[in-house]
Amino acid sequence: MTLRMSRIHYPVTALGPGRRVGIWTQGCSFGCPGCVSRDTWSPAAGSAHDVREIGSWLADLCGSGDSVDGVTVSGGEPTEQPDALHALMSEIMTLRQVGVFAGDVLCYTGCELTEFLVRCPWAPDVIDAVITGRFRIESPTDLVWRGSANQRLVPLTDRGNRVYADHIDRTTQNPEIQLSVSDGQVWMIGIPRRGDLRQLEIALRADGVYLEDASWRP
Repeated sequence: MTLRMSRIHYPVTALGPGRRVGIWTQGCSFGCPGCVSRDTWSPAAGSAHDVREIGSWLADLCGSGDSVDGVTVSGGEPTEQPDALHALMSEIMTLRQVGVFAGDVLCYTGCELTEFLVRCPWAPDVIDAVITGRFRIESPTDLVWRGSANQRLVPLTDRGNRVYADHIDRTTQNPEIQLSVSDGQVWMIGIPRRGDLRQLEIALRADGVYLEDASWRP
């Protein structure tokens, strides 16, 4: 079973609590106006990866002594590859059962909760929490880890309740933004507020980094 991905990154500290593995799936038919991840929309872009290899990579990372507090799956729209997503979650659950991985799993989706559970009815067994709802550029929010006020953080498991109960209504005025530079590309990780991306480009230019193109531009 393969999962088509845009990228995988560690450590991610801007999309959930602690030091996390971030997995960005490839392909999204929602196309929300103002989305900062337009590069993940096309289902033909990115690359396919065997979910067992992803699981082995995560196991090696956990075994190396690095702190892995959780896995965040974003995109793209993860539910547009439901079978591959289920297979990946099963790999992660196996690592948890054998004591290799002890963290939580958080999944972003543009679906509302009911639609998410129709697409992924197995989710409450393997995904600890979801952030649901389309991104709405006209509804800014200070809610942590969310891009618009309509989006909800919903725990699905007992672990999810323990990890996320204090974050459901938590707000922040200064959301964390991470930058990763690889092969001449600058990856932005996090949920920017209005004006943040413009300030990011200004700061990069001050350091001699000029963006020829950016995923958040139409």
